Amino acid sequence: MVGIVLVSHSEKIAEGIKELSMQMAPEAKVSTAGGTKDNRIGTDMDKITEAIEEVYSEDGVLILFDLGSAFMNTEMALEFLDEEKREKICIVDTAIVEGGITAIVEASMGKSLMDIKESVEVMKLNKMP
Repeated sequence: MVGIVLVSHSEKIAEGIKELSMQMAPEAKVSTAGGTKDNRIGTDMDKITEAIEEVYSEDGVLILFDLGSAFMNTEMALEFLDEEKREKICIVDTAIVEGGITAIVEASMGKSLMDIKESVEVMKLNKMP
């Protein structure tokens, strides 16, 4: 099963998306990297790396983020992973709430990394189907 990582500047936002999604897909592999290590608003490269490792499998990992620096820290976290793992990880720029819920439910249904990525890419603001 594809693992899903939610990267947000707010721990509450990331955990809230996970909590809601787990009501629909309790068997999904979801990890969050919200806020900083000292519980402030922001993102943390180490938390992102830990979240990726927690849900990583050969099926891959889809990462969703809320704002630009979350993307930047996610890219930096990926740089520290070995190349074989990086090839099975996709970062998607989409609406994190709608995209996160969709990704988590689709992952629980056994969809492939690329199929899930395609589904959530259309959810970026102003591109809702």
